[in-house]
Amino acid sequence: MSVDDLLTGLPPVVAPDCRVLVLGSMPGAASLQAARYYAHPRNRFWPVMVALADVPAHAPYEARLAALQRAGIGLWDVIGECRRAGSLDSAIVRGSERPNPVAALVRGLDGLRGIALNGGTAASLFRRHVQPQLDDTLRERVRIVALPSTSPAHAAMDLARLRDAWAVLRPLLPASAVNGSRRRAQT
Repeated sequence: MSVDDLLTGLPPVVAPDCRVLVLGSMPGAASLQAARYYAHPRNRFWPVMVALADVPAHAPYEARLAALQRAGIGLWDVIGECRRAGSLDSAIVRGSERPNPVAALVRGLDGLRGIALNGGTAASLFRRHVQPQLDDTLRERVRIVALPSTSPAHAAMDLARLRDAWAVLRPLLPASAVNGSRRRAQT
């Protein structure tokens, strides 16, 4: 991928009863090539979801997505298109970003309780492109949480600390998702 290439992200994976929407910045090269969220083998998103939402660790991708949706978790990215060489968020060419219609999606999710921003770049892009479009009622109903990135580029935080940081989402999930992941963690 060169900086001249216009990259297009992945479609949302969001059920109508979504409780927490996880937003990344823009999928990395491995994810775009595989057309799968968090496809890089060293990305720690899926291990975090094992602990948070009882997602089966080694299940096929489609089964992991279905488990996320059953747990009330949806996936998308702030940016739908941009120019970037490689996979690093820092390589996104400022001004080339075309945001996804996240605000419109969020307004249609009556059960939404949280938006989890996967990393500092996702949080910054969200503040710039999405937050100004959210009305006060929505901001009162939906908790917006900036979380440490699960990216392999953010390796300074070990998996245990990353899981602990993301556990802040548990109160926003349906009781069935939280109870299942707690039972699994205890065994």
